[in-house]
Amino acid sequence: MVHNRPWLTLVTHAILILGILILVFPIYVTFVASTRTVASILASPMPLWPGMEMVDNYLAALAGPSKSVGVSVGHMMLNSLIMALGIALGKIAISLTAAYAFVYFRFRFRTFFFWMIFVTLMLPVEVRIVPTVEVAAKLGLLDTHLGLILPLIASATATFLLRQFFMTLPNELCEAARVDGAGPYRFFIDILVPMSRTMIAALFVILFIYGWNQYLWPLLITTKESSYTMLIGIKRMLDVGEGQIEWNLVMASTILAIIPPVFVVVIMQKQFVKGLTETEK
Repeated sequence: MVHNRPWLTLVTHAILILGILILVFPIYVTFVASTRTVASILASPMPLWPGMEMVDNYLAALAGPSKSVGVSVGHMMLNSLIMALGIALGKIAISLTAAYAFVYFRFRFRTFFFWMIFVTLMLPVEVRIVPTVEVAAKLGLLDTHLGLILPLIASATATFLLRQFFMTLPNELCEAARVDGAGPYRFFIDILVPMSRTMIAALFVILFIYGWNQYLWPLLITTKESSYTMLIGIKRMLDVGEGQIEWNLVMASTILAIIPPVFVVVIMQKQFVKGLTETEK
């Protein structure tokens, strides 16, 4: 029997609100700093209400290069967007076909090859980063979008999740498709992919954020300012030596860097939750 305890509801809501305020406050301070001048930001204490320079700061960050980075934030956001979309879509495409092969095709050493892929989860990126950079350099992939995407395009996690999802689907689907004359390609395109749309949506959100937040790989693979991603650009804005950091542009760039992943999560929230909590059969 569930008892209604108003005081417990009040306490739990208060804890949740407190947690939200703690998480949101740094973002709010960053936003306030992005609407003020450098002198106002460096004042002690910095005012905690928005200033009047919001439009100027964001336009300056988006359109023009800063003192420490020779490209605009808009250009770096485009690089990050191409990288994140390429990684997410590439990982999903490869993982879908790999999981399909492991579940619906019978070949020798099938289980062995799957577990060999799964074991790669135990190898962090840092372990294989040096040989990967060397291979990318020899292939001429430095300072290219393909170089940012291709080495990170495989995903053992997505392959594993999609394999487990395919294994929950009834075998009658495959048998019915075979009776109707559908071959492996049509069964995959017309039946499996549509039934996996919520799982694909959930993986897309996770993998897009993973690609957008990449720092180590773009740091090693890019040498030209025109190839910088958002995180690399923001870090370069802070490396001014003895010069004055343009904190207003740094904070505006940080807020702009938050917008795309938040937008993806908000737009695909319903599909993301369904993909992680529901199993379609």
